[in-house]
Parts: sequence; C-alpha cells; structure tokens
Amino acid sequence: MQDMPSRVGLIGLGLIGTALARRLIAAGFAVTGTDIAAEARARLAELGGTPADDIATIARTCPRVLIAVFDSAQVEDVIEGPAGLLAVGDAARATRLVLNFATCDPDRMVALAARVAARGLDFLETPLSGASDQVARGEAVCLVGGDRAVMERADDLLRAVSDKAFFLGPVGNGAKAKLATNLILGLNRAALAEGLVYAERLGLPADAFFEAARHSAAYSAAMDVKGRKMITRDYATAGKVSQSAKDFALILATARAHGQALPFAAAYAEAMAGCIAAGEGDWDNSAIVEQIRRLHRPPGGG
Repeated sequence: MQDMPSRVGLIGLGLIGTALARRLIAAGFAVTGTDIAAEARARLAELGGTPADDIATIARTCPRVLIAVFDSAQVEDVIEGPAGLLAVGDAARATRLVLNFATCDPDRMVALAARVAARGLDFLETPLSGASDQVARGEAVCLVGGDRAVMERADDLLRAVSDKAFFLGPVGNGAKAKLATNLILGLNRAALAEGLVYAERLGLPADAFFEAARHSAAYSAAMDVKGRKMITRDYATAGKVSQSAKDFALILATARAHGQALPFAAAYAEAMAGCIAAGEGDWDNSAIVEQIRRLHRPPGGG
C-alpha cells in the first residue's frame, strides 16, 4: 500500500491537470484523479494514475488534493458544493490540505480560505506560470499564497510540479501575482504577434527575421514558446484563447475595482474576442496572430 503522504488527489484533468498528473506520477506519487469528462479520466489511467468517478472518493482517501479547474466558481464548487470535498463528513474525510492551481479572483479565494478553515481544511494558492507543455516538463513557476507553514507541508508537491516556488504572502496574493504575471505574458504574446505580422507585411523572410529578433533586445520568453507556432500556424493547444480571455476579463475587472486603467490589456482582450468570434476559442493562444492578420488593409488604405 502507498504511504499516505504519497497519495494525492487531483480534481480537474484538462491541459494543466494532465500535466500535473504527469509530473506527480513521474515523481512517485500515487495520483487519484477525477474530471467530468470520461476521456480525461481514461487519459489519467493511461498515465498510471487511478481514475475516480466522484470527488467523494478523493475526499475519503487523499490527505492532500490539487485542484486544476477553470475558474473561481468551479473551485468553490469542488470544495463546498453538494458533491464537493466538504460534502464528505469531517470524520470520514481524509483531505486536510487543498492546493489551488486555477487562476481565480483574489477576493473570492480569501473568503473561501476563511470558510473552509472552519472545517479543518487548509487552503493554499499555487497557480503556475507556464503553458501546459512547460508544466509537463517541470519548467513552470509556482506563485504561492497562504500560510508559510502550510506551504512547507506541500513542499514535496511543489518541487514535483514546478521549477521554482515563490512565496508571495497570504491567500489572495497568489491569485494577484498570477493575474499580474498573466497580464505581462499576454502582452508579450500580443507584441510578438504584431511584430511578426508587421515583418510579414514588409516582406521580411519569417524564419530569418524571427531568429534575429530572438537574439535582439526585443527578446522575450514568449518567442521561445509561441513564436514558431505563430509562424507555422500550428495552434495545437498548450493554452487556449478562451482561457486567456477569461483571465484578462478578470484582470480588467480587478483593475477597475482598484481604479486603474489598463489600455494595452483592454486592446488585447478585444483582440482575443475577435479570435473567439472567428471560432478560434479552443485554439492555442498563439492564434492571437490570426486576429492581427485579419486587420490587414490594402496599401494606402485609411
């Protein structure tokens, strides 16, 4: 039988959840996971994990649980909902620590952490900066919000799934750091897309220009991750346009709540809306370059 510390639950087996499962299983953890999609549960079995039909199974058997769902509402539901972790009575529930990898509203996570603490459940924000393929390779950075002592109890998990983990302070700060990081990352993607399209319109050879730009002062890590995908129009998904659009809607909402205008973020959100309107919401977020290409005007046009 696996030792209890090595038995880990995983709720959400999409792009990030599956990448987390790969890292954990490779590190020797026994992963029990669930997802609403049967094909996602089957994929976990192929990786060497144990699929569960419901969250209750995880709550009863896994002291530590990782959550990798879409948004704040889903995080709240998998913890507090009628079929969530806390639906299992305290005496029967093995889960005592939850690590949340979703990109969420900071205020909602602060409130959630306070509520679940009363039920003996510790809550740690652990969003990752990195696309799913980077997570699978162990190259992502973890942005941690919560109690430092709780973070220490999760140290082995954080080392398994990330290259580095940075403690940012109390719950709420992990979500804030993820949103601010995603803002910078998204605008790097947008700038790269616009620069590549501009070079195309000027008639520069794409490969030669891209290599020159990568070695210039204009370099950003987005070039390594998304540049070739933009040039070759390879939009196999490592991070969906729709996911990035959701994050930027939250970024803009929290900025408004603090009285801050974000003009470049607003322009990027509008461009992603164009991708979604064109049916590209499930494409990799490097597809933002297609929206820039659609803005082509005839030479000399107004």
